[in-house]
Amino acid sequence: MPKTLFDKLWDAHVVGDLGDGNALLYIDRIFLHERTGSVALKSLEEGGRKVRFPAHVFGVMDHIVDTQIGRTDTTQMPSGKQFISAMRSGCNWAGIRLFDINDPDQGIVHVISPEKGIVLPGLSLVCPDSHTCSQGAFGALAWGIGSSEAEHALATNTLRAAKPKALRITINGDTDNNVTAKDIILAVIAKIGTNGAAGYAIEFTGSAVDAMDMEARMTLCNMAVELSAFTAIIAPDATTVSYLKNKEYAPKGAMWEQAKADWKTLKSDPSALFSQTIEINASDIKTMVSWGTSPEQSVTATSRVPTPQSKDDEQALIYMDLVPEIRLSDIKIDAAFIGSCTNGRLSDLRAAAAILKNNHIKENITAICVPGSMAVKMAAEAEGLDKIFTEAGFEWRLPGCSMCFYAGGESFGPNARVISTTNRNFENRQGPGTRTHIASPATVAASAINGKICGPNELETGR
Repeated sequence: MPKTLFDKLWDAHVVGDLGDGNALLYIDRIFLHERTGSVALKSLEEGGRKVRFPAHVFGVMDHIVDTQIGRTDTTQMPSGKQFISAMRSGCNWAGIRLFDINDPDQGIVHVISPEKGIVLPGLSLVCPDSHTCSQGAFGALAWGIGSSEAEHALATNTLRAAKPKALRITINGDTDNNVTAKDIILAVIAKIGTNGAAGYAIEFTGSAVDAMDMEARMTLCNMAVELSAFTAIIAPDATTVSYLKNKEYAPKGAMWEQAKADWKTLKSDPSALFSQTIEINASDIKTMVSWGTSPEQSVTATSRVPTPQSKDDEQALIYMDLVPEIRLSDIKIDAAFIGSCTNGRLSDLRAAAAILKNNHIKENITAICVPGSMAVKMAAEAEGLDKIFTEAGFEWRLPGCSMCFYAGGESFGPNARVISTTNRNFENRQGPGTRTHIASPATVAASAINGKICGPNELETGR
């Protein structure tokens, strides 16, 4: 029987049918971060259980670490230092590889896992973080879990899960030079809604997806959870293989050749049936920016704030302090943020730096760039990108999740209007009362220069 790629990945990891609509799945790789992983490890130790395969588990300091230059274990989050200490202690107890604060490979989990070749096509990978689906860009079965599930996975290398249906989103056509994967996924979310993929696993296909590099594909898959999807995947191809070659944890020698042969089978059969299919014309997509408190509430950067169609829209307008029909290009910003597991990779920083070069942000705007990993930071500095950012007025920081979300620590402040490369913009996401507009790195950079929401094309015409 013809199978989808998701069918193949799922079937390859089924240990057994539990008879209640759930299956027991084998888990190949587990990532933990200090905010929730420390809790899972402590619970495991107190319960007298051990980590089954420590070599297949990785710990990361990313969620609540300080990103200021010269940082220590002290964080701006209440009890943050205790989380960090507990994570360090738990990883030491379990014998887990920890990417600690001062590790040269430290960074955001979904950035460093691909960098190191820990995620590979065909593997299953879980982490107590909803954006684990980013790593499905490699043809891996990757999804976010909770702390209690992490504890079970650590002890048994298995998890119970109900199989979602398969949704294929095909994106064909050529894009405008300034349209990025971030614009594409925002356009998809705006089109089908934040519940549009509930109960589904997404496979992204099409010529526009094929043309993307791996970092763009990760951005695309990253925000599948904002569609309420279980996960998202992209079939591995030559681009995937080229990216993974010689990575630290990737196969070597004869095993590499065998792996490449196996990866070629990881694709949907031509006649495989999907529960639902959606087609998107990439040529129709323009620079996108969110106006409300959901990624679904996004429009083109040259549009006006729409008339509310629901109570959610009305509430979003109140929180964002906006009125219908105002042009997005007339909305002044107070701050700009570039970073996160969505857009904190080297290509993202290059795109923003290309806009910022020989320009300066508007006065009174707070602008921060947080590379996604130490490897990204060092590569960016080798290219001189850090100087472009700082000369333009951005603060250049150390890797971490930073102000992607508020956990009682640093924020831009109440009522501050921020244009951000992050993935979520619900009320108080970046701090109490902070108003977040989601956009691509290039759009964030252009807006910071302009002082108002502005796509890269519009900045060019305004110079």
